[in-house]
This record gives sequence, C-alpha cells and structure tokens, in this order.
Amino acid sequence: MTELSLRTRESFDAVMRKYADMVYRLAYSRTGSTFDADDILQEVFLRYIRADKTYNDEEHRKSWLIRITINCTRSFAASAWNRHRDFSEPDPNEGAEDPAIKAAETKSDVMDALLELPEMYRTAIYLFYYEDMSVAQIAKAVKTSETNVKTRLSRGRDMLKEKLKGVEFDV
Repeated sequence: MTELSLRTRESFDAVMRKYADMVYRLAYSRTGSTFDADDILQEVFLRYIRADKTYNDEEHRKSWLIRITINCTRSFAASAWNRHRDFSEPDPNEGAEDPAIKAAETKSDVMDALLELPEMYRTAIYLFYYEDMSVAQIAKAVKTSETNVKTRLSRGRDMLKEKLKGVEFDV
C-alpha cells in the first residue's frame, strides 16, 4: 500500500478510496437511506477538500472524517427539507444496486433493528462493531467520555437483544 500524504490536496484520491466506504456506511447507518448517505458522502468529502488541513496521522484523519460525517447527518436530520419529507412509502429499490448495502442485507434483521435504535446507541454500536473502533477512539470521535461510550454500547446491545427476540439466525 502506498504511503498517504497527510496534506489534504496531495492525497484526495487515495483518501477517497480508503475512507469512502466507511463514511458511506456510517451515513447509511444514521439515515437509513442510500440516497441520503450518497448526499452526505459528497458533503463530507467536499468539506474535507475545503478544510485543506494537515493531519497528525491517519488516525487523526479517520477521526476527523467520522466527526464530520456525524455532524453532516445531524445537520441533515435537522434540515427543514428532511423534516417535511414523506417517509410513509419506502423506495422498493432502496439499496438494491449498492454492494455495501447488499452485504449488510444478509443480516437485514440486525441492520433493521440497529436502524431503529436511538442515534447515540446506533452510532456507538456501528463504530464499535462495523468500523472496529475501540471505546477510546469512539469517545474521541463523538466527543464524549469512555464511560459514556461503554454505557451506550451496553444499553444499545440490550435494546438490540430485545428487538431481535424470536429472530432465528443461521450460525
């Protein structure tokens, strides 16, 4: 693997290839919509280019992208356009062409249950299990204490267990 520059403009294509899936999956896990996740992905990388920052290391860049993705999903959820959308009829093609979502659909019961969790639990569980982040990394990314992240993970797991009662999985 090639060494990535820590300057924004010098390595945009490589950073996009490396982190686009992560940003997209996080945006999808927070919005539940492939179309909204696409919009957020574009916004995150637009902000990345505009920031033109120098990062201390790759972990700093990854944390920055996660933080911006979370901020963008919050802004999106609070937008007037999103508040007035009609969510009554889901799009039958939602996620059909996206390989990242197809992989997630193999465990659709879990993903559906995860999407039903409140945002703070959903984010902690997603970052811990899907992005393999440590409690300390999650705490830094969402700007909270490690104890709070542990609490969110525990409560989120309990909520998932409750939602998934009676669902049988192939083991």
